[in-house]
Amino acid sequence: MTVNDLVQRFGLKVVAGDRGLDRQVEDGYCGDLLSEIMGNAPKGSVWLTIQGHQNIVAVAVLRDMAAIIVTSGQKPDDETRQKANQEGVPILLWPDSSYQLAGSLYSIGIGNTGAE
Repeated sequence: MTVNDLVQRFGLKVVAGDRGLDRQVEDGYCGDLLSEIMGNAPKGSVWLTIQGHQNIVAVAVLRDMAAIIVTSGQKPDDETRQKANQEGVPILLWPDSSYQLAGSLYSIGIGNTGAE
């Protein structure tokens, strides 16, 4: 499944990193503590967070993530969107909680090797 497939399926809003929409989503990860994300998020994951500052892009690049989904109605600042465009890291918006979206992603097989 690609990032663009997730955009279409869940009605996510793309606010940056359009050129990375064809990336493959291999897993998912939720969290807001950057050091924890840097140490544990799997390569190719889609990252759900409420953070919107530039450091999220740096962490996503470091961990080779497929995309960042900013949840709970939060929005990245202009500098973050600009950095994501430079790096080709998609930033998507989800209006509701990370918990809700994580459950939906898991139910379609993201991070769930036993799902159909």
